[in-house]
Amino acid sequence: QVQLVESGGGLVQAGGSLRLSCAASGSIFSINPMGWYRQAPGQQRELVADITSGGSTNYADSVKGRFTISRDNAKNTVYLQMNSLKPEDTAVYYCAADASTGILRPRMKYWGQGTQVTVSS
Repeated sequence: QVQLVESGGGLVQAGGSLRLSCAASGSIFSINPMGWYRQAPGQQRELVADITSGGSTNYADSVKGRFTISRDNAKNTVYLQMNSLKPEDTAVYYCAADASTGILRPRMKYWGQGTQVTVSS
């Protein structure tokens, strides 16, 4: 099994910044990509950004230029630096990772428990 533990959410005023962290642990054979999703009340969960072990990144159009995803492969940790936050960024943010626990084991998607980000206007 693989566990993802997030930290760093909270309440911030519009224009402010927050940094989310997510550490993966467990019987990890490979983990790629790692990323962040978010779900606002009444909305579907959406991809915010993800990153491969080689550093290739992918961002939702709504966060390009404001959010930066990064990754520490040695620590199996992914970060999301969120700048110029807007009220519409308010959501529960979930860490996610595609991981395998062995060379013959299938790749599965794992999720963190979620962390609340609230941006006040």
